[in-house]
Amino acid sequence: MNKTFSSSSQIGVVSTFSELVHTDFKEEMNALCWYRNLDGDFKEIVNQLSLKENITEVSPEDLIALQLSEKGNRAREIILNDLQLLTEFGASPSLNLLKCYERDDEFDFISTDVYSFHVDRSPIATDTFLCTYHGAASDIIPNSQAEQKILIPEIRAKLKELHDGAEEDFEDFLKENFFDLHYQLHEGAEPINLGQMHLWRLAVDHPKQQVKPCIHRAPKENDGEYRLLLIC
Repeated sequence: MNKTFSSSSQIGVVSTFSELVHTDFKEEMNALCWYRNLDGDFKEIVNQLSLKENITEVSPEDLIALQLSEKGNRAREIILNDLQLLTEFGASPSLNLLKCYERDDEFDFISTDVYSFHVDRSPIATDTFLCTYHGAASDIIPNSQAEQKILIPEIRAKLKELHDGAEEDFEDFLKENFFDLHYQLHEGAEPINLGQMHLWRLAVDHPKQQVKPCIHRAPKENDGEYRLLLIC
């Protein structure tokens, strides 16, 4: 087992799907990992899929139609089982073949794309689930090692220049444009890479949340390599 995961106060490590969905977040722990060493050829699946856009959703029917080796078939069974487990739990999982996400380069002092460290927000109680089967994997960071970008004086001053409404509407402006969801790492901060094949559950900012939401980011993709990512 990865020592970084088991020694981190931010991460809880479980061994079953039931534990993953029924273990409560508490104190500093806002990420749960169903740690797995999977015997399957996920690269074979990626090589047979067709990328139609930078992000292409792959349906179960798309997977079932592939002609695969024994190890490729094992990988397919794992993905289909993950999709089924999450669907039966009440989530809406999506399997994506990814070349890259859209970049937000409108401003040079703040970005609101998924490559920026950020938290997810929802009006209802929910969690983010994700698993990288192939390609670069996402990172998380302990909340103590980052701060909201909107609280950094230089960034806040520039955001106030952008805001053309009343002073009392400024906080709403920050939320409406998702600026408040993004974080800057402290000097010396050490992100934790989520690795391949493990199924993760990350805390989301919602009205009933008892812990701080999990700060995470999408990785810079490896040259010439697509990601195969389950997310919901």
